[in-house]
Amino acid sequence: MTENTMTDELGVSGVLWNLGDLYGNEEDSALEADIQWCIEEAQALRGRFRGQVATLGAKDLLGLVVRLEALDCRITRLATFAFLNFTTQMENSRAGALEQRIEELASLCKKDVVFFELEWNVIPSEIAAGLLAALELAGYKHYLEALRRYLPHQLSEPEESLLLEYAPVGRSSWNTLFDKVLSGLRFGEKKRVEEEVLTDLHHQDREVRRQAADELTAGLQGQSHILTHIFNTLAADKMIDDRLRRHESWVHSMNLDNELTDATVETLVQSVTSRYDIVQRYYRVKKELLHLDELTDYDRYAPLPALPSQMIGWDECKSMVLHSFEDFSGELAAIAERFFAESWIHAPVLSGKRGGAFAHPCVPEVHPYVMVNYTGTLNDVSTVAHELGHGVHQVLAAGRGHFNSDTPLVLAETASVFAEMLVFQSQLALLTDAAQKRAFICQKLESIFATVFRQTAMNRFEKLMHEGRRNKGELSSELLSEYWLQTQHQMFGDSVTLRTDYGIWWSYIPHFLATPGYVYSYAFGELLVLALYGLYQQHGDSFVALYTELLAAGGSASPYELLKPFGINLDDPGFWLQGLGVIDQMLRQVEEQVPDHQ
Repeated sequence: MTENTMTDELGVSGVLWNLGDLYGNEEDSALEADIQWCIEEAQALRGRFRGQVATLGAKDLLGLVVRLEALDCRITRLATFAFLNFTTQMENSRAGALEQRIEELASLCKKDVVFFELEWNVIPSEIAAGLLAALELAGYKHYLEALRRYLPHQLSEPEESLLLEYAPVGRSSWNTLFDKVLSGLRFGEKKRVEEEVLTDLHHQDREVRRQAADELTAGLQGQSHILTHIFNTLAADKMIDDRLRRHESWVHSMNLDNELTDATVETLVQSVTSRYDIVQRYYRVKKELLHLDELTDYDRYAPLPALPSQMIGWDECKSMVLHSFEDFSGELAAIAERFFAESWIHAPVLSGKRGGAFAHPCVPEVHPYVMVNYTGTLNDVSTVAHELGHGVHQVLAAGRGHFNSDTPLVLAETASVFAEMLVFQSQLALLTDAAQKRAFICQKLESIFATVFRQTAMNRFEKLMHEGRRNKGELSSELLSEYWLQTQHQMFGDSVTLRTDYGIWWSYIPHFLATPGYVYSYAFGELLVLALYGLYQQHGDSFVALYTELLAAGGSASPYELLKPFGINLDDPGFWLQGLGVIDQMLRQVEEQVPDHQ
């Protein structure tokens, strides 16, 4: 099936986002006017306030923060348009040039206003405490408090300015190169794009799965010299940045961004790796259900025989997602419906479009945008629910304003994973056939594994990669593949045979490059959601109100503070093991239905 035929059959050809709420097009005069305004406002702020932050009273400090927020908001609006415009046409040089231009603008403006954070953070604690207690600054209290946690890691103003000056040709530029390489890759004789090949890994025909895996491997190996260089360059970039900023470990800067202690994250990771037995038990069951003598890496996503395999059209997907949201909360469903009705989604698989899926929060006065590559599978329905969960969260949090709506990554995954759970439960309730129900639970287990166990295994790969780059220097493709297979073997044990070819599959995962250390956020979000869903089952409507308040709070407090109303202790291994126990119980339901399973 060709790309165009598939999108037509699924009804997604016309599901394209309208970026007009940001700017009309690349030539929009409003875009040029905003670029000029940002340059002038950044210079004006520097001219008026540089060297003066320590002398400001609460009222004047508020005025400065409001202006800084407005500037950052305008830059974000420009950057969002440039990114979204480029992400669906990555072979368009004009779209790429605009994104690079806005990257350079952001760097220029941030260089002009970097003085604020540096000067604010060195104000003596007792003076800062007095300002933070002022009523005028109540709306920005957490934002200003949170900035000060970076004090031990900030550099001098000339050093920070120099790093910002070089930023457009640094990490973001290498990430753009990675995206261009992957989006330009064509796999196999049919010259298919990445998403089409990855979709075939879920095909019921084993030979189709094997061929897809081989095509993906061959395509990645063909670009391994470039991809390995990109990975090494960005690992070295992080190594240098961590050294300059005195971060004690490769993941500390991410933990700091997430407002989590290293101890909390280590407790999470150790809890998950201690239950790798769940993964191994599941794949032994799956091997029996598929009647295979051996389960290989390309069999991991094979659908069970009883699982419905028909393609799900876009309209049906929309209905399934919105009905599950409506059963939980009319307010959340109404917000989600706007994404469909007002063209905030880009859904078809297109040549030149980047793979994967995301929800972009944009800026509070506009609205988020969602991108998916919809191929009609049950997994794709779950992905749409996941990204709309993000989108609903972002709409609600926008009420806090630009600075306070930015949610720490670990809580940013809460709404998305919770949305997946809602869709799963609503679909499960419709099934009456025992075999179908078992297959559907298995599919959900595999989705949970992808967010809890696979992401934690990838966190372990990142650890080896970053520590290896620091201790051994430049890493070969072979060594990176060895790290990948080692950490995957730890998770699968002997339940899945991992071929040597599978070793190269680290090289297509963008999270390692764009947001180093990020992937544990998925496990955090999934296990948190399992706990929250249990509370929902106990408390019903009162939970819905509390949950909606959590989403609307955005990033206005730390994760520890935001979760207090739910009685959750993130430093207690028992909390994480409780969530893992829910997964174990789901697996036991499957094991009990498999004859003679040991």
